[in-house]
Amino acid sequence: MRALIALSVALYTAVPAARQNPQHEHAAPEKLGRVHFATSCAPAVGAGFDRAVALLHSFSFSTARQAFEDVLAKDPSCAIAQWGIAMTYWGNPFAGVRPPNALEAGAAVIGRARATGKPTARERDYIAAVAEEFTNYETVDQRTRVLAYERAMERLYRTYPEDREAAAFYALAVNQTALPSDKTYAQQLKAAAILEKLWAAQPDHPGLPHYLIHAYDHPPLAPRALAAARSYAKIAPSAPHALHMPAHTFTRVGYWQESIDTNIASAGAAIRDGAFAEALHAMDYEVYAYLQTGQDGAARRMVEEAPRVLARLDPNAMGGAAPGVAGLYAAAAIPARYALERGAWSDAAALQPQATSFPYVDALTRFARAIGAARSGKPDAARADLAELGVLGERLVAVRDADWSQKVGIQQQIGSAWVTFAEGRKAEAVELLRKAADAEDATDKSAISPGPLAPAREPI
Repeated sequence: MRALIALSVALYTAVPAARQNPQHEHAAPEKLGRVHFATSCAPAVGAGFDRAVALLHSFSFSTARQAFEDVLAKDPSCAIAQWGIAMTYWGNPFAGVRPPNALEAGAAVIGRARATGKPTARERDYIAAVAEEFTNYETVDQRTRVLAYERAMERLYRTYPEDREAAAFYALAVNQTALPSDKTYAQQLKAAAILEKLWAAQPDHPGLPHYLIHAYDHPPLAPRALAAARSYAKIAPSAPHALHMPAHTFTRVGYWQESIDTNIASAGAAIRDGAFAEALHAMDYEVYAYLQTGQDGAARRMVEEAPRVLARLDPNAMGGAAPGVAGLYAAAAIPARYALERGAWSDAAALQPQATSFPYVDALTRFARAIGAARSGKPDAARADLAELGVLGERLVAVRDADWSQKVGIQQQIGSAWVTFAEGRKAEAVELLRKAADAEDATDKSAISPGPLAPAREPI
């Protein structure tokens, strides 16, 4: 146990120092898996283009963007490289509502793609498909745009049935449009059926196990992802996200030590690469696993380490598998989890709110404070934080973020139930919690999080 904690802290603190002292670096050869994306670009850029797509499949967006730009520097007529750059600006398909700077940048790239070289009909179809995610973003809501992207990718997939990359990206588009309220998991299973067939034929492809983990990232489906979870990090160990993604499955099935181990590796690699949002995201999953196994001392060390990693985070940076908001979310979630999971109510009530540009991030601390105050017998203090939760929920409704507005609303319901309990109306509190639990059951956790801070059905 002590050795594990020491290793974790060493990874988070020593790796950046090694980057400042190159003579101590002994980097392993890059290993990203095997990808081939046919293009009409100069043959000399073929290997570089395949590397860029491999990085794209592992959500190493900033590195992939640079790789596509390197291709363009060698072959300025390579229009399909502009498609790749646009894909990096869209980023993680499961990351929620896109920030305006990413949408503006992506739209500009689409304009350049359409003015570059003489792409083939297939390459023009790829460019037209990704354009759907950015076109009229000022006036058209995100879900409408991603549904249009899915339809465009389906046309491409059916027009070019031998294009395995089209099939992989289409499957990802199918999963991207799945609604958290659909407990038949129809979209996820549709995507998985395509991916399973592709992966059997291409066992070293990084995107296929990655996207299978996402497709199966739901309690009833998670055991189906174990083979992918145990393979992905071995296929693409040079991508920090590939080291983290197995934890999505391990968390779902309760393989806590496996989750801890892969997140230690992921956070260390992310810090090495300057991907601080990715590091914090991995740390949140790691803390979750520590707390599930009673390793409170290890969790406390992560609570102490998170602010140091947060201090190096640029929340507006575009390029990590985990966007800046994921780092902010993790930094807020880690201390809240640590307090609530241990029933340290006064500690939870004393958490200090830190305003961000993301209401659902700010809601984490307000929710933890409300629960902590109510469980400490201070319902009046809890009401103040519940009122703030209401304001945050209204902001999410205003920007048409239906999923997060629903989640924040459920947090408010849970908090109200505990306030009611603190006031001595226990039967009413139980009924409120039952309604909150039913609402929570009808949705699902976001990929940004290993799980809710305090599930309504879980006694706290």
